[in-house]
Amino acid sequence: MANYKQDTLCVQAGYSPKTGEARIPPIVQSTTYVYEKTQDMADLFDLKSDGYFYTRLANPTVAAFEGKVAALEGGVCGIGCASGMSATALTIFTVAGAGDNILSSQAVYGGTYNLFSTTLPKLGIECRFFNPDAPKEEIEKLIDDKTKIIFTETIANPAIVVLDFDKIAAIAKKHNVLFAVDNTLSTPVLCRPKDFGANIVVHSSSKYLDGHAAALGGMIIDCGNFEFKGNSRYPAFNTPDESYHGLVYADLPVAFGTKCRAQMIRDYGAIMSPQNAFLSYIGCDTLALRMERHSSNAKKVAEYLSKHPKIEWVKHPSLKDNKYHKLAEKYLPNGQGGMMSFGIKGSVEMCAKFMEALKLITQETHVADVRSCVLHPASTTHRQLSEEDLVKAGVPHNLVRLSVGIENPEDIIADLKQALEKL
Repeated sequence: MANYKQDTLCVQAGYSPKTGEARIPPIVQSTTYVYEKTQDMADLFDLKSDGYFYTRLANPTVAAFEGKVAALEGGVCGIGCASGMSATALTIFTVAGAGDNILSSQAVYGGTYNLFSTTLPKLGIECRFFNPDAPKEEIEKLIDDKTKIIFTETIANPAIVVLDFDKIAAIAKKHNVLFAVDNTLSTPVLCRPKDFGANIVVHSSSKYLDGHAAALGGMIIDCGNFEFKGNSRYPAFNTPDESYHGLVYADLPVAFGTKCRAQMIRDYGAIMSPQNAFLSYIGCDTLALRMERHSSNAKKVAEYLSKHPKIEWVKHPSLKDNKYHKLAEKYLPNGQGGMMSFGIKGSVEMCAKFMEALKLITQETHVADVRSCVLHPASTTHRQLSEEDLVKAGVPHNLVRLSVGIENPEDIIADLKQALEKL
């Protein structure tokens, strides 16, 4: 299906039924699978053949969703995970261990920031944060021979920073280091990171991919465009894995994806459930339609808020005076998604008063589904961050995060208007 457009892939990719089979992938709600020949199962355990032997490693329903997202991202392999956070963690663990370090944009999602700044150091992995707007030379100084990956987000949550792909891709290529991008808030419909130099793409599929806030999940996509063989930065890919009878991952056509599933999914057990994969698969059918509506609605809402006297600032790349508008035109020309943030004039209490006055738009610890919702990140998702780290992450105390849904835009704006009138 390589020649089909994204909106066609949303509907058709990932599963091709044979004559007499179900048109949509069945939910294979089984932990195990039956084989008549002992050698057939032995070959599966040795990775000599494809198939299913235990759902902790692979499952047909999960595989259908993996195939769909991999096709959309132009990748060679998809790995469905239990959540977006597990997808991020397993991406790091596939390449980094004690004594290694990673680089990350300091504007990443709060949960990712906590994983990188608090949990990874306990495992001996250092994270070196950089300002995504910093010049290339400044970021390069953080790289040494123990740096295993550069991690970024296409659109940062909730700072709404648009990634300068060319800058980061050039750094990664120069130093022969893996370049990973969390593409959750743009989805492959609006931006394909592989087209701009990314090697690994990560999703919280609980967001736009599922689209209905119904199924927790994550996805890792191996783009198949990074050469591990002979790369001294990655000895674990170039030396035999004794837990797989001396398998050398760099010799395989899908090195990262195989190592991630064979070692990390095997040992951490954080695979996506078949039920959630099924819901996410059918949710993806309408992804292209939804992203078009999310983007157009958000543009109208951003324009309205930018002119309101009780709003101090608005961050959405569709606005012509936005700092990242030019980057958005380059990397996200078909829409910038439904996520935005804005600052309420006044105190933190004013933010709470505004959000509590909303009627259509609800307060939720979620973003990027069909329903509009708001959150105050400084007191919720980024609550664990210090004052200094909040500043670095671009999360001031008067920031309200708004995920614009697919409702009628006039109704969304009317709800914002009546809530602002109460301030």
